[in-house]
Amino acid sequence: MKQYLVVLLILSCASVRSQDTPDSAIVARIKTEAFEHSRVMEFAFHLTDASGPRLTNSPGLYRAQQWVLATLRSWGLSNVDLEPWGTFGKGWEVTRDYLAMTEPYYQPLIAYPVAWSKGTGWPFTAEVALYHPKDSAEQAALRGTLRGKLVLYPSSASIQFPFEADAKRYSDSELASIVTPPQPIPPRPSIVNRRPSPQPTVRRPVMVSPNIFFQQEGVIGSLTSNVRDRDGTVYVQGTSSYRWEDSLKPMRLELSFEGYHQLQRLLEDGIQVKLEGDMETRYVTKDSIAYNVIGEIPGVDPLLKDQLVIIGGHLDSWQSATGATDNGAGSAVMLEVMRILTTLQIHPRRTIRIILWSGEEQGLLGSRGYVGRHFKSDSTARSKVSAYYNLDEGSGKIRGVYLQGDTAAGEVFKQWLEPFKELGASTITVQGTDGTDHLSFADVGIPGFQFIQDPLEYETRTHHSNMDTYDHLSPDDLKQASAIIATFVYQTAMRDGMIPRK
Repeated sequence: MKQYLVVLLILSCASVRSQDTPDSAIVARIKTEAFEHSRVMEFAFHLTDASGPRLTNSPGLYRAQQWVLATLRSWGLSNVDLEPWGTFGKGWEVTRDYLAMTEPYYQPLIAYPVAWSKGTGWPFTAEVALYHPKDSAEQAALRGTLRGKLVLYPSSASIQFPFEADAKRYSDSELASIVTPPQPIPPRPSIVNRRPSPQPTVRRPVMVSPNIFFQQEGVIGSLTSNVRDRDGTVYVQGTSSYRWEDSLKPMRLELSFEGYHQLQRLLEDGIQVKLEGDMETRYVTKDSIAYNVIGEIPGVDPLLKDQLVIIGGHLDSWQSATGATDNGAGSAVMLEVMRILTTLQIHPRRTIRIILWSGEEQGLLGSRGYVGRHFKSDSTARSKVSAYYNLDEGSGKIRGVYLQGDTAAGEVFKQWLEPFKELGASTITVQGTDGTDHLSFADVGIPGFQFIQDPLEYETRTHHSNMDTYDHLSPDDLKQASAIIATFVYQTAMRDGMIPRK
């Protein structure tokens, strides 16, 4: 009997390995289509250069969504639609952006409006004043002195020279460190509570918040910068004033570090500084509801076609560039995956669904809204999703998979990566990563995975910056990612069982 059970176990393991051994003929066809007939850069062009910045509910996002809808329909996908995920609020866009110093001499400045902040609506010339009150008394002393001016917050930061390249690929040792679980932090030793005797509280007048103070005093706007805004690269995001009931915040401009500190040094030396500019922004109030783009390749197996393999990436971006690496790259790759599978006339057993999210930059809103509507309170619907695959860490090639703690899936994925070892993809780590849309699925128990990608210059140059443009995409890396994800999607859709859950 024991021998019989051992033989049965061996046969069972062999059967599991067999169903997860990639179909070499299909993988070869996928590779050929991905590397020799790729359209991923064409798709990236339409999402970035042709659409522009894609803040949620902005005209740029609408252009991109309409192009994706038309493209998916042209491939014959089913159930192609814009699906509402909930109320977002107002869109926003920049319609004019110019700033220069005119006194003590003329010099153009690199500056970008912070999203959902006001512009001036007209060309202006204004003095710049330092704003750094230490308390309410110093703030009160500034009343009546700032009308019609721009204010600058003094900073003591200084540039540190970089001695490493912006772009990099993971070394073997760095990939090994991703695989190794972090060491648990030992508990802190207990500390005897020795609180000092309470002292009488001295109530001081509270300073008025800068936004309110500036509005009260007629300030045109504020200038900000940080130490990362250097070498022509400016990192700029937005306020939270996108809700329908919110009003635009006072104008706030993010400047390059060098230009900002030049202004500060002049002011601190008592030299009058004047700027001229024309900053125009506007709310977009066409619709308060926000949408994800959805399309499907229907499953054909009568027993499995109601089960889903979902892939996605977020389509929205920030405003100072065209959102190429964050996340035009991931969206273009997922479109390319669907193109490859339809071109090869794959007839999946399970339904393959692509979703390109909006609202990710404000906190995964599109994916959380979608998961909340379809899966959060419906265990039957959750049980029918085999896996969700996400790509959202720049333009770098895939090096492996974050399992998000799903160790059982690791044995499956290890086999699927085997044909791509020579392309640098072989790392499987039980660890997870955060900050993107796979978390919306993982949080409700659906296997959700983000791929490990080479960093390139994602965190050092392009992420949320004015350098996040088409020119910073790596075509060969995106082709490799397309081939790998297409293989994962095909295997997930065709295997007998669903992806193991943790």
